[in-house]
Amino acid sequence: MSLHKSYFNKSNTIVYNSYTNTCRNPVVELFFGRAENIQLPLGFSRYIFDIDITELQNKISEGVISTDCGTGMTHTLRMTNTSSFDKELINDTTSDGRRRATSFDLILFRIPKYSGSPQPWDSGVGYDYYDFNVKIESDKSFSQRPSNWYQRTTIKNWGTNGLYDNTNSQTGTGINYSAITIVDVQHFEFGNEDIEFDMTNEINSVLSGGTTGSTGWGVAYVPQVENITGMTESYSVGFFSPYTQTFYEPYLETNYYDLILDNRNAFYCENDNDLYLYVYDNGVPINFDSNPIVDILDVNGDLVSGFTGLTTCLVTVGVYKVEVNNIPCADAPCLYYDLWKGLSINGISLDNQENEFALLVKKGRYTVGTTTETPKLYGFNFDGIKQNEKVLNSDIRKINVTIKKAYTSNETLNNVKGFYRIYVREGANTEVQVQDWTRINRTTDGHYFIFDTRDKIPNEYFVDIKVVSDKNTDTYKKELQFQIVNKK
Repeated sequence: MSLHKSYFNKSNTIVYNSYTNTCRNPVVELFFGRAENIQLPLGFSRYIFDIDITELQNKISEGVISTDCGTGMTHTLRMTNTSSFDKELINDTTSDGRRRATSFDLILFRIPKYSGSPQPWDSGVGYDYYDFNVKIESDKSFSQRPSNWYQRTTIKNWGTNGLYDNTNSQTGTGINYSAITIVDVQHFEFGNEDIEFDMTNEINSVLSGGTTGSTGWGVAYVPQVENITGMTESYSVGFFSPYTQTFYEPYLETNYYDLILDNRNAFYCENDNDLYLYVYDNGVPINFDSNPIVDILDVNGDLVSGFTGLTTCLVTVGVYKVEVNNIPCADAPCLYYDLWKGLSINGISLDNQENEFALLVKKGRYTVGTTTETPKLYGFNFDGIKQNEKVLNSDIRKINVTIKKAYTSNETLNNVKGFYRIYVREGANTEVQVQDWTRINRTTDGHYFIFDTRDKIPNEYFVDIKVVSDKNTDTYKKELQFQIVNKK
């Protein structure tokens, strides 16, 4: 599995019955309560945002992201809680006197259409909740320019103030809470949890054209919380916004299947095996006009019964896979052949492609004896990114990983179960995960993974490697480190 990050192209926090705009505030503060002993505003707030999925759509159209071979894409909205780093903040108060909220539910909803029409909106230029200009003439970060509770642009209002009525009191063309699309609901027990909304069905529907006219989404407390009365305190939860000066910018995380585990060098009869075909145009990966089909031939070049016309799937751009499961062992060990047919690129028909693989007996995988295997130690070489290299955030790098027996220079190991993990560091003891443990692609000539810097925030990155063998899971820390820098 690989992941792609899509970032927000606009966002804003709107406040109940207020023209205040706080778009550029580095923190999204969702609050509720009606305490009289704190500074305005009173009531509750909602957060609205839109996501730039242009690059995600490009990857899909180019075949970099394919749903042919896997179970499809998953999409998760991730926002980091500003209280997630310090448990001492639980049940504490914020600088403006609000108590940190606990035991509540947040909803993720789609910005509704009004009378069947989309509601485009502007994010605004505000920062503060309060107008400090009356005290500090040089500090004018307060704004009432749209969007806000009432307005979506200078000349357009929301169909219903605040996007929807949480009491379901609207009649006629008004928008009630019961009429909006709830994408997901998340419970917060302690109030320091990060947002992890599941947007899989929602985003896939937008990508496929099933959902049209979407102008973004919103996050809010459930109506039962927004409508609480008789409060003696105001409560809030905060998340880093797109304007944060930290690494914790919110994003949509898309996970998709593009793993390559080529069995051509270790093809066992009566076993599940995958074979791959790699397609290039002058060294650049390219797709066929349609998926090819595959015939399996025995050592004599004859078709193997039950293994003809096998369907293939597109793993990622220029990579096709065929599953060859439970082929009989009658002739093993010996050479077999896979014949790929129906090949064409841009309307040009190509010759069939015949490859070979060694059909091995399954018992050759087993070792039986009186001694146990000793733990294995590994060493790694990388090609594609240099150690401590400064990489532009416009690059796509193929990182070749040579896995070898430790303390040797040439004893490479190809049939190894390897994983990689990518993270940045914050301070001396904190690792901020960028990509969780992911299987390294295995081809006939080595291992590799793809690192796309275009959706990564400039920072110093570290790569850990993990190898699983003989009941051992060995993790090798900071095997590779590099920096991503802005391109101007």
